[in-house]
Amino acid sequence: MVTFGERMTMERTDLPTLRALGFEDDELKELGLWLPAIGAPEDLAEIYLRRSKKKDTMSSLRQMLRDINAYSSGEGKRIRHVWFEQRSASKAHVRREEFEKATGAIISGRSKTLYVYKTSRLSRRGMGQVGLLLDEFDKQRARIMVTAERIDSTKSRMILAILSEQAREQANDISQFTQLGITANKAEGKWTGGVAPYGLHSPKGSGKLAHHKGEYPTARRIAVYLLDRKTPAFIANEFNSEGLLTRHGKKWTASGIISLAHSVSWAGLVPDREKMRDDNGNSLDKYHRGGTPLLDKKGHPIPVGQGVITFAEHVKIAQILAERSQPGTSIGDRTRGKRETVAILSGLLRCGRCKGPMQNGGVNYRCDARQAQGKSACIGVSTDRKRIETAIQGLWAHHILSLSPDSNTIQAIARRWLSYKDPSKEDKKAKVNAALESAVGREMKLEKEFFIVGRMDESRYESLRRDLSEQISGLKVELAELSKDADLSPLMDPDALAALWDSAGVGGQRALLRAALTKVTLAPPKGRGDRTPIDKRIALDWRDKETDESPLLAALSHVDATREHRKRTVAA
Repeated sequence: MVTFGERMTMERTDLPTLRALGFEDDELKELGLWLPAIGAPEDLAEIYLRRSKKKDTMSSLRQMLRDINAYSSGEGKRIRHVWFEQRSASKAHVRREEFEKATGAIISGRSKTLYVYKTSRLSRRGMGQVGLLLDEFDKQRARIMVTAERIDSTKSRMILAILSEQAREQANDISQFTQLGITANKAEGKWTGGVAPYGLHSPKGSGKLAHHKGEYPTARRIAVYLLDRKTPAFIANEFNSEGLLTRHGKKWTASGIISLAHSVSWAGLVPDREKMRDDNGNSLDKYHRGGTPLLDKKGHPIPVGQGVITFAEHVKIAQILAERSQPGTSIGDRTRGKRETVAILSGLLRCGRCKGPMQNGGVNYRCDARQAQGKSACIGVSTDRKRIETAIQGLWAHHILSLSPDSNTIQAIARRWLSYKDPSKEDKKAKVNAALESAVGREMKLEKEFFIVGRMDESRYESLRRDLSEQISGLKVELAELSKDADLSPLMDPDALAALWDSAGVGGQRALLRAALTKVTLAPPKGRGDRTPIDKRIALDWRDKETDESPLLAALSHVDATREHRKRTVAA
């Protein structure tokens, strides 16, 4: 429990969020949102604010918060935390982290009320999601309060469910009309929005692309270099040497120039790209890269304004880049499918000079900035791959064995290892959860048909309700079984841990490392032929800092000893 004296010296954890929303400190004091809220969970509440588009003004969000705060004060509740995010509430693939934190605070018992302004701000995914959430809240004797519509989930659960289904239907209508408008605008040669390629912009209200005065000369230089068969890496290094920066103030990279070269919009044409889809066939908010020009009825590309290059230059540049592709390598070969990772430290290892990532270079790790942006970006650092991987393996094993079973790192490793070792189980868990959400949604629709609309007789209702209830119960049992914690015993025993690492393979070892480490920084050598031990040049950022890091040699000897012991045991 936080005492009053401690409260006076503490700062609210959501104060940065409140200030980002535009509130002045004086107003926060007037609203009672300046000091941390203390009290029993029954007297505390969470507020969840969401906007799906940036065009929703901050002033309207502030007013929503003022209205919610006034309502909560009338109920005698103190606001423990205000959660805010800009996310879609209708797309299943979009994860709403702040929403999960807000509901998690209720489920964990820190407070008993979740305030939202309107049902549509809570969710647009319908009865299924809202129904499951209310089940969890009922277990905690908690509630959702929708202030604008005056709906208390403990008293008007059915009304809340019906309104959430209505919000889902509205989201579908909005999505369909939006897509129709985008399709029509493309056919008419209008820019449908989004980030214009470097060198171009879309003047407000024009619906067309035009040359960007500040960027176009550099963009045209890129085109000339490409047509002159200069490599993207050469172009990036040339610009970085001159101190030229990208639109976002960053250094140029070879991959960024390649993406620009393949852009149809860079040629001033309407792109025809397919949306990415998830495993269930639902469209995502991402498009496949590249694409082709959208053609009119006569088979001609549809222009969308000015381009940095012509369509003929676009085709020629694509041919030049294609000529450099080497089958079976990472150079332009898109026929190989997904490559298997062979380096366990890719994504973890950082250059000690520029602090950027280091990538696999075959027999060594090397600075990615040096390779992609040239020596003007970073002198670079490289090291023998086998040498540093052996060092990291020993340090990892020693650190894991020194942690308690309740350590967050141990729990994270257990979860990641379960996901890697049995991905089908994790996939099944996601499908069972989706099926449960769908079944709860159907149950609520059934209750609407019987209690609200009155279009179903009682015997039919009871029959369907019984079947759905059995299905929901079965899915909940199955989900609980799939959600059981992983076996932690291999992480507590030296022999078992060594065996786990050896049998994991590269992919498994990467998963194990990422559960324990956030990054590994390799300091540059003191000079040519530097013989400094590798452990003296490695800086490890552990996710769990419960123990002190031991020297590398002690860690390696520990792992070697356990392996020798295991070999003797097997031989015996």
